[in-house]
Amino acid sequence: MDFQELMRLASRGPLDAEALNIINGAQEGAEAALGIRFTAVGPDEVRAEMAVDGRHKQPMGLVHGGIYCVLTEGVASLAALVASEGRPIVGVNNTTDFLRSATEGTIVARATALQRGRRTQLWEVRMEHEGALVALGKLRTMTV
Repeated sequence: MDFQELMRLASRGPLDAEALNIINGAQEGAEAALGIRFTAVGPDEVRAEMAVDGRHKQPMGLVHGGIYCVLTEGVASLAALVASEGRPIVGVNNTTDFLRSATEGTIVARATALQRGRRTQLWEVRMEHEGALVALGKLRTMTV
């Protein structure tokens, strides 16, 4: 099954573990380099986890703000691909607020739609650490 077929399948219902393994195995770029793992992909939300390690920290030992921006972009972009049933999308604006610091453990990111238009969509990404909201991102995407 190719990636576009997986996105069409996810637009109709949550993907099973086998399909998630295919998505995670196909990751390249920033998501792969940072160890971001998708744990749920479906029409209503996309979730991912990232175990914090040295790659993610700034000199003070805190998770670098740019990491939260990458999580926003990656998780919301996959949600937008599901919504577009695999048609190409691009991010056109990423705004991420940093609310609390984290130094270890796992960051859980959850993307949901705030607005789904024919050409543009707005996604919210809530990033939590041990149940506390640490960052809140919004990504505007456009179907091309």
